[in-house]
Amino acid sequence: MGEAFLRKLGGMTFQAYSAGTEPKGEIFPAVREVMREAGFDLSGQRPKGVDEFLGRTHFEKVIIVCDGAEKRCPTIFGPSQRLFWPFDDPAAATGSRDDVLAVCRRVRDQIRDRVAAWLAEQGVTG
Repeated sequence: MGEAFLRKLGGMTFQAYSAGTEPKGEIFPAVREVMREAGFDLSGQRPKGVDEFLGRTHFEKVIIVCDGAEKRCPTIFGPSQRLFWPFDDPAAATGSRDDVLAVCRRVRDQIRDRVAAWLAEQGVTG
């Protein structure tokens, strides 16, 4: 979700990549659905691990969005500026389909708002 919002709202200012420390086989279906509601088609996207980028790409900024990665990422990306924006993991949502979608929508909106605020702090206007 963060990658999609940063690409859309940040325009050409930043290149956005998303990767996890423990990527799953596919994007959580409820996340695909709520992102589609917001105008994003994630059909060409897939979960990626940080190992796909290590040693291949230098990152000036690394934004970490979960506690588990926060504990492991200090050594993963070296001297990059690290930002920690903790969000609930939408894939961990439980309950009825409506409950899960509500969590995913809440997290989606929190991420969108945080990305927009951070871009404004950077002087980037979309």
